[in-house]
Amino acid sequence: MSLLLNMFRGFCMAIADSVPGVSGGTIAFLLGFYDRFIGSLNDLITGPNDKRKEAVIFLLKWGIGWVIGFCLSVLVISNLFETHVYALSSLFFGLTFFAIFVVAREEWDSIKGRYLNIIFLLVGAAIVVAISVISNNLGESKSFDSITVGLVIYTFIAAMLAISAMVLPGISGSTLLLCFEIYIPVINSVKELLHLNFKYLPMLIVFGLGIVTGVILIIKSVKKCLEKYRSQTIYTVLGLMVGSLYAVLQGPTTLDDPQPAVSLDTFNIIAFIGGALVLFILEALRYIMEKKSEEPESQSE
Repeated sequence: MSLLLNMFRGFCMAIADSVPGVSGGTIAFLLGFYDRFIGSLNDLITGPNDKRKEAVIFLLKWGIGWVIGFCLSVLVISNLFETHVYALSSLFFGLTFFAIFVVAREEWDSIKGRYLNIIFLLVGAAIVVAISVISNNLGESKSFDSITVGLVIYTFIAAMLAISAMVLPGISGSTLLLCFEIYIPVINSVKELLHLNFKYLPMLIVFGLGIVTGVILIIKSVKKCLEKYRSQTIYTVLGLMVGSLYAVLQGPTTLDDPQPAVSLDTFNIIAFIGGALVLFILEALRYIMEKKSEEPESQSE
């Protein structure tokens, strides 16, 4: 049951990580394993041998689900994003909107009575809005068709910063990739690799090395913030999520053939309600799977 639970967690995070506007870190928060996820990454990098072994086992189970979810997302959801962008944007808006209240409820002890920290919420929201505005004013995506030294360095740095966003709740790493103009090249390169076209493999390796470097650099800082400055960190997370609402509404403008941002005319109320339903299902599955994972322990006692 532990394998299924952690695969499910990884699967859900991958779906979020692969589309602009929704953060995999937010999904980890909603499913109640964000602290363990960050702790495992930290133990993998600098932990003692026993902790490192536990981290490897957890992350392998999580990673299987993540790979499955990411491949499915690249093959299916990215196409849906092109053809039904307003419905998906409305769904993600609903999911993110209601997730704000779920995270606030889960972390109520951290934020209650510390209302001066709302400044961190405002800063978090401003960061995401600024990133979205920048991405909307950029030109066409870069191409991975030809490899240059400059492109290798640029892709490495972009990947390093994007994975930093992916592990933070609220801000989407895919949104950052859009900002750096390499979201479409990365998604298309993964598609080609899944179809056994290895032309783009070298650039994906560069991208992967950037991801590993970003994880090593940011994880310890995130873990320390959660341990020593949890209230400020949670307020920042909530701000990132609030800002992501704007980023989701701007999703249609990021397509290869840009469309107008979501408006009252194009907002899909049914999909919005569907986002709330997705969140409810995630919460229900979390409760059910955690209960089942606890059963063997209680029986053994």
